[in-house]
Amino acid sequence: MQPTPTKAQVIIYSRPGCHLCDEAKQAIEGAGCQNEYTLEEINIESDPNLVNRYQYDIPVVTINGVEVFRHRLTAEEFRQRLRRARTE
Repeated sequence: MQPTPTKAQVIIYSRPGCHLCDEAKQAIEGAGCQNEYTLEEINIESDPNLVNRYQYDIPVVTINGVEVFRHRLTAEEFRQRLRRARTE
């Protein structure tokens, strides 16, 4: 029997009022695999370094510390990248 993979850590870097961020969160939720990851949302405005890094590029989504999306994603793309990350 193979061990069960641990949950992936997903982080979305966003800011208030970002419509693309809202769309990305909806795509992540719509992927139907909530039991396969933990989700943390980080407001880039909470850290000047994050503002400098991501100011014009949000949302940014990372899985297990690896950037996998900027600006847009679909539920299917998220599900595929998540499952690939969990098997690596």
